[in-house]
Amino acid sequence: MNKNNKDLNLAVLIDADNIPYKNIQGMLDEIAKLGTPTIKRIYGDWTRPGVNGWKAPLLEHAITPIQQYGYTTGKNATDSAMIIDAMDILHSNKVDGFCLVSSDSDFTRLATRLRESGNLVIGIGEKKTPKPFIVACDKFIYIEIIAGAKNKNKKKKTTDKAAPITEKYDRVSEGLINLLKDSVDDIGDDEGWASLAEVGSLLLKKKPDFDPRNYGFPKLTPFIKSLTKDFTIDVRPTEKKNIKHIYIKNK
Repeated sequence: MNKNNKDLNLAVLIDADNIPYKNIQGMLDEIAKLGTPTIKRIYGDWTRPGVNGWKAPLLEHAITPIQQYGYTTGKNATDSAMIIDAMDILHSNKVDGFCLVSSDSDFTRLATRLRESGNLVIGIGEKKTPKPFIVACDKFIYIEIIAGAKNKNKKKKTTDKAAPITEKYDRVSEGLINLLKDSVDDIGDDEGWASLAEVGSLLLKKKPDFDPRNYGFPKLTPFIKSLTKDFTIDVRPTEKKNIKHIYIKNK
């Protein structure tokens, strides 16, 4: 796939049964950073009062509701309809990737199948999302982080400084540090220096739910700068004054 992110056509498929409607604006803003949502569909039984909150956001954001009745108790008909639609869209060759918005592990096999076909798969769900679905995606974004960023932007403009450490942020574990160090070793030159951009890309392949915002940082650079005990940072100028390349090395 040789297209830039902004050129990617994405199919956004939302599971109304497992996703809160309050953060739809933040989710769509996040998706817009990754590509163009050319198809936007949401699945649920719209006769149920539990999904009434979705009706206004659907009109506001031009999301097509797909009605799916729950014919049998205990069976999730919404999942089946969403999976069938995804496969139809896949075979139409109209999109470059899919954004599956759900916290349900039932979409694990779907995500795997879409990736096998060469499509980008982005997952969006709550932190309760089972690990198999997360790792089946190319990238997984937590709704709690999207909601936190939206609330923060209401109070002040985004800066490169770390957000205050609160209980809602994950702790940087020793396992994550080791994963970072291994990634630097994997792509480092003979002297051990590795491009931070390449490290970030490799890390995402190893850990699809990695996001500096999970740890209270808006971007990867300030996150790495907070780990001076483990990494040495070298900022290298380029021909363009406003662009610098950042390299890191394990200590």
